[in-house]
Amino acid sequence: MPDAALPDASESATRPAGTGLAQPEDFLQLLKPRVMSLVVFTAATGLIAAGGDIHPLNAALAVLCIAVGAGAAGALNMALEGRTDALMRRTRGRPVAAGRVRSGDALAFGVLLSLFSVMLLGMATNWVAGGLLALTIAYYAGLYTMVLKRRTPQNIVIGGAAGAFPPVIGWAAATGEAPWQAWLLFLIIFLWTPPHSWALALYSAGDYARAGIPMMPVARGAAHTRLQIWLYSLVFVPVAILPGLIGPGGLAYLAVAVAGGAVFLLLALRLWRSRAGDSPDKAEAVGREAALYDVRAEAKPARDLFAYSILYLMILFATLLAETLPASPIVCPSCA
Repeated sequence: MPDAALPDASESATRPAGTGLAQPEDFLQLLKPRVMSLVVFTAATGLIAAGGDIHPLNAALAVLCIAVGAGAAGALNMALEGRTDALMRRTRGRPVAAGRVRSGDALAFGVLLSLFSVMLLGMATNWVAGGLLALTIAYYAGLYTMVLKRRTPQNIVIGGAAGAFPPVIGWAAATGEAPWQAWLLFLIIFLWTPPHSWALALYSAGDYARAGIPMMPVARGAAHTRLQIWLYSLVFVPVAILPGLIGPGGLAYLAVAVAGGAVFLLLALRLWRSRAGDSPDKAEAVGREAALYDVRAEAKPARDLFAYSILYLMILFATLLAETLPASPIVCPSCA
């Protein structure tokens, strides 16, 4: 979503879907490109860390297919969630919610991209990877979007598995297998998702409440959410360190995971002891996505953990990628 001012929520909610105003950039936005960038990065890390015997062209195709598959899931999500997105400040500027793209067109776009990405990945690499990509798309668009999102405050916990699959798919694309090392990378992202998402939800609870989505702060309150973030952080950080102890990470990964994890725990502890989410924030009254970072003083611990969580995950996977890339047969055939 652009940082420019978004249309008023009431206008977006009542504007008829599909006004003939769709532009190419609207279809690009359906793919959720910023989410896609994280998917591409973690998938490429899994592919490189696997060290499999895969041709560089096939490796590039695999990453492309995983990116397109992630975009397809995003398009399906927007097609199914257009009315709900129109009620939320963060999402009312999305193409379907704003009426620039018909929900049926977005749905067809997502289905076509899903079929394309899964079939090409299966043919370019193997059907273990193709099957995992198909499962991921179905999990996110079906189980999370259509079932979990509105029914349980644990929606982001269970649904978070969809975002954790990319390194497993990348690993499978390189080797045709999904061993425990790949699932350890999955577990890192899976456990990272609740603290990350609930920190955002603490200072965006009004958005979710208006849309009828029972995110943890809406359904259980801010104090309970802060406790859950702290408890998940206590589990997440040790798991994030494990690759440096048992593989596939090395000493550099271990150092980064320990130092960065200590900061993560400090921020999570500060958030637990804070009053973040106890009162409405300034962002609720401002119609800009940038206002997500313009919060009341008591909500800043939530904002800080949310921002740092992204940085920590990126650094973890960047370090793992840097350690394994020089020995990868994809970039160094003689190292295989």
